[in-house]
Amino acid sequence: MTPPDALAARPDSPAPVSGTPAPHAPPGESAPRPRSRHAKYLAILRVSLAERMTYRGDFLLATIFRFLPMVTTILLWRAIYVGAGGQDRRLGVFSYNEMIAYLLLTHISRMFSSMPNLAGGIAREVREGTLKRYLLQPIDMIGYLMAYRVAHKVAYIVTSFLPYALLFFVCRGFFDHFPDATTLAAYALSLVLAFLVGFFFELSVGMVGFWFLEVTSLLYIVMTLNFFISGQMLPLDFLPAPWAGILKALPFQYMAYFPAAVFLGKIHGTALWTGLLAEALWALAFIVLSRVLFRLGLRRYSAFGG
Repeated sequence: MTPPDALAARPDSPAPVSGTPAPHAPPGESAPRPRSRHAKYLAILRVSLAERMTYRGDFLLATIFRFLPMVTTILLWRAIYVGAGGQDRRLGVFSYNEMIAYLLLTHISRMFSSMPNLAGGIAREVREGTLKRYLLQPIDMIGYLMAYRVAHKVAYIVTSFLPYALLFFVCRGFFDHFPDATTLAAYALSLVLAFLVGFFFELSVGMVGFWFLEVTSLLYIVMTLNFFISGQMLPLDFLPAPWAGILKALPFQYMAYFPAAVFLGKIHGTALWTGLLAEALWALAFIVLSRVLFRLGLRRYSAFGG
């Protein structure tokens, strides 16, 4: 995460949006209209997107290498199903094909919900005192980070579309059916909400840096647990009672499990709309929490020099 006024010195960061007040108009002329608040963040989004697209080759290469563990995972689950009595056997509510399809779909879920280096970047800004740059310019830090992260996601999705399309085409045999239009719409909405839950959750975690000098170990524990309890490793349905129910009541399932289960038709009817409502409420809760923690943290924050 890079402060706005330090961006010009770094080639891998978007150019800052000037916060200089508009000059006074000469006598007899009307003063120029100030840029709206939203236009400021749209400019950040546009510049950030251009910067991210500059490194599209890096995105593409990283995506291809990310597929390699997937091959190992498919072979592992194939061995599990064969050992359990054959690939036609069902484990829980998942057949072998549904399991592989689920694991493929969690990659899409995490494409939207994962926020690499967001929490750690905020904690580092607080520790090093560079957070003050956000406070000296007419820009909201959370709004800036949101615009920058949206640009990152758009660039990643665009550059990785063809590799993922090829992967899903090769693995199309694992998808027993294609969801209807209503399910697809619910799936798309769940991915958008997954982005909001993931972004504001990591934002809230990063705010802990206002109270603790070093949070690296804490972040490692949180992110490691998140990998498991979000359902990225395996479906939450595989866990015994009451753990499956407990984890499904937490917000982490919306970062991986819930969207994939929606696409596969495992969640439908009233449960689907109730789940989407709960996901939206969790996103709202993290939005409020991040704002509250930011305001409380600024009361403790002090930076000198630089």
